This record gives sequence, structure tokens and C-alpha cells, in this order.
Amino acid sequence: MHYAADAEDLAIRAAAGDAAALDGLLQLIGPEVNRRCGRFLPCREDAEEAAQDVLLQVARRITTFEGRSRFSTWLYMVVANCSRQKYRDLKRRAAEQPTAIEADRYVDPRTTSVIAGSRLDLLEALERLEREHPHLVAPLVYRDICQLDYADIAERIGVPLGTLKSRLHQARKEVRPWLSDAS
Repeated sequence: MHYAADAEDLAIRAAAGDAAALDGLLQLIGPEVNRRCGRFLPCREDAEEAAQDVLLQVARRITTFEGRSRFSTWLYMVVANCSRQKYRDLKRRAAEQPTAIEADRYVDPRTTSVIAGSRLDLLEALERLEREHPHLVAPLVYRDICQLDYADIAERIGVPLGTLKSRLHQARKEVRPWLSDAS
């Protein structure tokens, strides 16, 4: 059978309370979740921690999956949220580190988790976009990071296709100067 079809079937059964289906689902999606978290957090250890958080969230919240959209679409937002939360935690921990710590033990998310400047800049831009225009975050994350197609995104966030494209255009217009300023 096919990965997506297997995941959909297992997710629907797990959402209905089938514990064996949930176990199968978590096993099936593990490698994909790891890979997707790596899009946000290039440091392998950080991506793996975020992936564990995603699997935990899936296990805890699978009953909220109603099957109205594809499971993969539902999963991508969990991945995005957990990865962004991991990044926030790393930033907070770095800010709380006492300055007396030796330089080689200091954890700075700018050099560990998001070593590629463009990813750091994007995560910072998403934080800022969430503060200033929260309705623009989901379209940008779904399309430019998760690479979902427009129809899936529009269905997931419950807006017409034209509205989605407009919000995506506006989101890109907002973040573009922030990304170029940082580089």
C-alpha cells in the first residue's frame, strides 16, 4: 500500500480510539516527522526533540482529527507548531544562560539550531508575523515550508482559494524586508 493512504487509514482508525492503529500510525509517520522538523531546525538533535514532541502531540490529540481534511495537512501544522515552539525554547534558554558559562558550553540557537541564516531569519520573521498579522502565519507556513498545494491549504484554514492566495501574497510581502534586513 501507499504511505499517504496508510497514514490516512490509520489516522481515522486511531481518531476513533483504535490503540493499535495509533501505534502503527506513530511508527509510520516517525521518519517523515523527523524530516519535516529538520526543515525548521537543521541541528539534528533539535529536530529529533521537536519530532518527539510532534509524536506526543499526535498521540494526545489524534481524537481531534475529524477527517475533514487530509491527515498529512493536519500533521504538518502540528510539525510547524512544535518546531517553532522548540526554537522559542532554545532562544529563551540562550537568553537565560548566565554569562559566566564557558563559551564552549553556551547554547545559542542562532549557531546550534538554526545555523543556516535563512532558517534563523525565517523563524524570527514568523515570530514577528505572528505578533503583527497572526492570520498570515498559517498560509505562509503551509505553502512555503510544508509545501502543501493551494487547495489543501484553503480547505485546512477554511478560506476561499482567492483569499488564501491574497493572504500568502501579503505574508510574503511582510516578511521579505525582514529577511533581507537580517542577511
